Amino acid sequence: MSHTLPGTDVVIESLPKVSLHDHLDGGLRPQTIIDLAPEHELDLPTTDAGELAQWFANQSDSGSLVEYLKTFDITTGVMQTAPALQRIAREFVEDLHEDGVICGELRWAPEQHLRRGLSLDEAVEAVQAGIDEAVEAIRANGGQMWAGQLVSSMRQADNGVEIAKLALRHRDNGAWGFDIAGPEAGFPPSRLKDAFDLLSSEFFPITVHAGEADGVESIRGALLDGRALRLGHGVRIVEDMDITSDNDGLRVELGQLSQWVLDRGIPLETSPSSNLQTGAVGEGAQMVNHPFDLLYRLGFVVTVNTDNRLMSHTTLSRELALLSQTFHYDLDDLMAFQINAAHAAFVHRDEKDDIIDAIIDGFDR
Repeated sequence: MSHTLPGTDVVIESLPKVSLHDHLDGGLRPQTIIDLAPEHELDLPTTDAGELAQWFANQSDSGSLVEYLKTFDITTGVMQTAPALQRIAREFVEDLHEDGVICGELRWAPEQHLRRGLSLDEAVEAVQAGIDEAVEAIRANGGQMWAGQLVSSMRQADNGVEIAKLALRHRDNGAWGFDIAGPEAGFPPSRLKDAFDLLSSEFFPITVHAGEADGVESIRGALLDGRALRLGHGVRIVEDMDITSDNDGLRVELGQLSQWVLDRGIPLETSPSSNLQTGAVGEGAQMVNHPFDLLYRLGFVVTVNTDNRLMSHTTLSRELALLSQTFHYDLDDLMAFQINAAHAAFVHRDEKDDIIDAIIDGFDR
């Protein structure tokens, strides 16, 4: 299904886009899961691709990040061999291209994919093989695509230094950056401070999940302990604001932390549908309650992402359509979100310039 910008005939899928926050184990094709389940000895709730897609959507729409994360038992369950990882990564990039994405960062945690004998390095190499295969095919057919890995460490596993070293070993072979994922509340970035110190000493880019399942202190930890250049979600930064309303509209007084994020231009990797599903913006909240528009109007560097396309039954084009319908955005707004994301991408400056040129050219057309 394609999505048009409200009030226009512009198909959002046709617009060049940048995806910063998209989990590899949250973007599998349902049919691929069905195909790979037998060799991984995994029982599925259904072997019908349409029904399986709906099952993931229903299970994820709980309002709880903990429940949301349980669906990954199935996706990671079929991601335990090199051929499976290569296929899934290739299809992931193909699906991004189909959605009009020209630059995509695939984040995933290699330590979750070792149950059938893979080493950490073999897992990363398999995913990169799939990425390279897809990128080469897209470019050979005249398309544009830049894609790389964000190597994630599970914050509850205390393997931060090992995973940081893994990312550094592969920095010249597709590893663009480092992330920490998993349960946010109770597992602050300070637990992985040694890993962050190592990465910072090597000038390796870092993004941190913060301000999703935990509040302002998690964001503070991401910036101070994690040295984060971007905030994964970051929507609960509004908790560091005093927001009141009167006849003249909203009045917002920023706290010290939110002022710092605004002044420094630290990008927020928001994922609107996912943020509603996990309760990051309040239990039972609707899109109109999402702070995206407030943050955008205040001047924060907001980016739009999917988080987990399978679980949220979404695409980047759909997320942009939902925001446009809710907040009445036009083509210039959508381009601003993509330029924000391109500037925030963990690529070299010359590649960044090429991506921005491609965005401007695509929107002008």
